[in-house]
Parts: sequence; C-alpha cells; structure tokens
Amino acid sequence: SQEKTIIGPAFKFEKELINYGKIALKSNGKRVFKFTNIGTEPIIINDIKTSCDCTVPKKPEAPIMPNEKGSIEVFYDTSKAGGFSKAITIFYNDKKRKQIRIRGFVMKK
Repeated sequence: SQEKTIIGPAFKFEKELINYGKIALKSNGKRVFKFTNIGTEPIIINDIKTSCDCTVPKKPEAPIMPNEKGSIEVFYDTSKAGGFSKAITIFYNDKKRKQIRIRGFVMKK
C-alpha cells in the first residue's frame, strides 16, 4: 500500500503505547520508543515533558531527517508498587506536539 507523503515533519512510531505489563519492584524501568520521520521536513525536538514520575534522560539533539530513524528513551521509577498509565508529550518544530504513553503494573515484593 502506497503511503501518501506527509508534508512537513511526521513521526511514525513502532508503538505509541509501551505496555510494561507486570514488572517487579525496582526492576529496570527503561523502555525505548523507536520512530521514523515519514514527513518531508526534519523533525526538530524542542522539549519532552512527562506527566509523571518517569523521566526522559535525553532528547535527540540533532534533527531527524526525512526517512531517518530516531528513538526516545523513557525511564519509569519502579520503586513504588501499583498500576501506572502516563503520558509523554513531545514538543517539536515550532509548537507541534505528539503524545506517546507508557502503562504497566509494578508488583509488590
């Protein structure tokens, strides 16, 4: 199927939601969102904000050119038990935004 060209910058994520499933307390909370720029212009990520006790340690600094791949690492703090569903907002190219999500359940010992 022929994808139509998207004018401007455009993310295509492998997954827009990463489900951790059930994970152990204090286990590795790192996950990686991988994407491709399927647009006609570079993606320039200005900022990444999280609604939560999860962090994005570093955002891609260089522009992601058309057809190039990029990734965004997310660390969730797994020191607290319980379910979570959190949004991560990517601000890019002059006031555009894209939301990706993580969810899962940190089990008690």
